[in-house]
Amino acid sequence: LICRGLVSSASRPREDSWLKSLFVRKVDPRKDAHSNLLAKRETSSLYKLQIHNVKPECLDAYNKLCQEVLPKIHEEKHYPCALVGTWNTWYGEQDQAVHLWRYEGGYPALNEVMSKLRQNKEFTEFRKERGNMLLSRKNQLLLEFSFWNEPVPREGPNIYELRSYQLRPGTMIEWGNYWARAIRFRQDNNEAVGGFFSQIGQLYMVHHLWAYKDLQTREDIRNAAWHKPGWDELVYYTVPLIQEMESRIMIPLKISPLQ
Repeated sequence: LICRGLVSSASRPREDSWLKSLFVRKVDPRKDAHSNLLAKRETSSLYKLQIHNVKPECLDAYNKLCQEVLPKIHEEKHYPCALVGTWNTWYGEQDQAVHLWRYEGGYPALNEVMSKLRQNKEFTEFRKERGNMLLSRKNQLLLEFSFWNEPVPREGPNIYELRSYQLRPGTMIEWGNYWARAIRFRQDNNEAVGGFFSQIGQLYMVHHLWAYKDLQTREDIRNAAWHKPGWDELVYYTVPLIQEMESRIMIPLKISPLQ
């Protein structure tokens, strides 16, 4: 009986710990939108993430068309926007293109760009030709987390990982609080490119963008994080906030500022 009691009492902390992991920790009520609390205040940049599923037989033609037209928009000072990066998915959903744009000046800049592009005959023809190559497409408007790196052009060659998290509604502040500390564990190898959260489109979505030399380097860097005191605890508390998650390994196109 004594032994049984010892075993039972020893197992209780493990059971309690397991039960706690099933529940999201409570967050104090807020009186402001999470976008105001988590986004960079020193900039007013708005980001657009475009994901295009391309007909398999059209991927080469799609890439060629994008490489002809997208740099013109990026380089034209008439448009207050910049191409942050453009990729094809390597591992993940196949025959897929991913584009990330930044609009300097937020929603007014986005509206200005869209209005001017509607008057651009070359872009109108580009969209029409591009549309014939697509199976589906979707986009999201994003803000960047205040504690993440500013995504800036970098030399390659690199592979990129886009890790996308569907959070439980109401948990964005808690996610931000944990990752404001967690990002410090992932800076040693300059792999952190940018972190974003959705404003329009699929809501309560978080996207983390990472750069690695190759897949083995990715594996080594991710494994090394587990040897840093505190990383395991942050992972433990963020996992219950997630409903779904997805990882894409992407290869940049030649025109991508992120190489």
